[in-house]
Amino acid sequence: MNATRDTHRPVREATRTDRLLAALGGLVAAYVSLAVADLVASRVRPEASPVVAVGGAFVDRTPAGLKDWAIRTFGENDKAVLQLGILLVLALLAVGIGLLALRRRALGSAAVGAFGVLGAIAAVTRPDSDSALDAVPSLVGAALGALLLYVLVGRLLATRPGTGSEAGTGAGTGSEAETGTGAGTATARADRRSFLVVAASTGLAATGAAALGRAVGSPAEENAAASRAAVRLPRPASPAPPVPAGARLTVPGISPFVTPNRDFYRVDTALVVPKVDANRWRLRLHGTGVREELTLTLRDLMARRTVERDITLACVSNEVGGPYVGNARWLGVPLADLLREAGVRPPSEGGPADQLVARSVDGMTIGTPVEDVMDGRDALLAFGMNGEPLPFEHGFPVRMVVPGLFGYVSACKWIESIELTTFDAYDAYWVPRGWAAEAPVKTQSRIDTPRPFGRPAAGTVMVAGVAWAQHRGIRRVEVRIDDGPWREARLAAEDTRDTWRQWTYPWEATPGRHTLTVRATDGTGATQPERRTATMPDGAQGWHSVVVTVEGGE
Repeated sequence: MNATRDTHRPVREATRTDRLLAALGGLVAAYVSLAVADLVASRVRPEASPVVAVGGAFVDRTPAGLKDWAIRTFGENDKAVLQLGILLVLALLAVGIGLLALRRRALGSAAVGAFGVLGAIAAVTRPDSDSALDAVPSLVGAALGALLLYVLVGRLLATRPGTGSEAGTGAGTGSEAETGTGAGTATARADRRSFLVVAASTGLAATGAAALGRAVGSPAEENAAASRAAVRLPRPASPAPPVPAGARLTVPGISPFVTPNRDFYRVDTALVVPKVDANRWRLRLHGTGVREELTLTLRDLMARRTVERDITLACVSNEVGGPYVGNARWLGVPLADLLREAGVRPPSEGGPADQLVARSVDGMTIGTPVEDVMDGRDALLAFGMNGEPLPFEHGFPVRMVVPGLFGYVSACKWIESIELTTFDAYDAYWVPRGWAAEAPVKTQSRIDTPRPFGRPAAGTVMVAGVAWAQHRGIRRVEVRIDDGPWREARLAAEDTRDTWRQWTYPWEATPGRHTLTVRATDGTGATQPERRTATMPDGAQGWHSVVVTVEGGE
């Protein structure tokens, strides 16, 4: 008499090997899902990739303190670390889903599909999503992953050795039972080999497809790259003044006066750098107090009166002595001219709007005081950086640059909209997350050389670095060795008050362990306070110091 089978449970008892293979099956299914989703996203929109969409949603919901810790700990690798973390979590979930499928095959496949739905929801609800097609990568990837898991687990659930009609009921002779058991074991081995063949072949196929997608790239990215390559920057009507002799020091280890584009810091929330087609790009200026709305193309902007200026930018996440500051030569159009053309008046002239909200193509919003933009400083809509069109990672085709303000309240990259409103009416992206609505740059100074825990030789050691207080300028830099008196450093010539200044101090170093400390005084006569504060809510402050061990002597 044949044994009755439960169609809701595996037909063969799961062994430890089966469980290991089921976990592997879950991982392979998840890998294939993501690889296929990435391939589809390369044809739809790279930002629609499930890892990118879910990662972006996670970033938006991450507490500000945790974001700041990630930037402080991982630097510009914070996005890669986040995506790696997402993949690790998905891997653990995939193992669990594989084991679930071994017990409930359909339910395991359904779980893969459910994650696809979550990825699709994340993609279509991102601020930069404008099409339901953004859901397609996640759904297609999940569908194939669910089907693959169903097939893989099916390879493991074949005949049950030693029981049922295939192995006998136990009433036969010992030789008959052994024969049945041996046949069942052989069948199980064949099933596992089939599992491994299917897993390996689909994994390799998915890897090839993903590699092909990355090699070919998306049509949108190709168009964006071609549009950037075609840009010819106009000659500025107002060139930057020549950098004074003596403004560029060449001390080994000091930050160069002009930061090369490849070395310029990047801090933003974009897991995938937006690549905008300049031919399709438009900038809309609208809102409270705007007499005439404007819509401008890149060609329109470049046909206007252009100016070129050296301006230092700093990130509010920069800790005392941190790297998130850089100086570049920017080319663009004065933002104040554009606003006045649209009929905008600053609050000091009776204008109703006190906040300018810049919106990026990826949905980021940045709020800037209208008064600061229109007070005569060189606030720009920039399309050139150090003699070339903006790099994609720094905002191509157009970004804002406002000297004297931290980037999170002024330096909108990939800008597509400027809306005039009030601080009471609207909170830009960072404000609900605990950052101040207004944030002028704080006076800061940094020791670039010697490096922390360096071991210079006794004798004359050149201590050098940079100091900045954009739109106020740097008046003085002082250095202190251990608990000794403050000594004035030699300042490089000032380019403008909107750029940092290099400085040097020749130190007669004696053997032993020493602490070097620096402080700066800005153009208003205010000196950096000693006490260190955190970056939140409006930027760090305090004296920077390094500890070194001088070698040499008896």
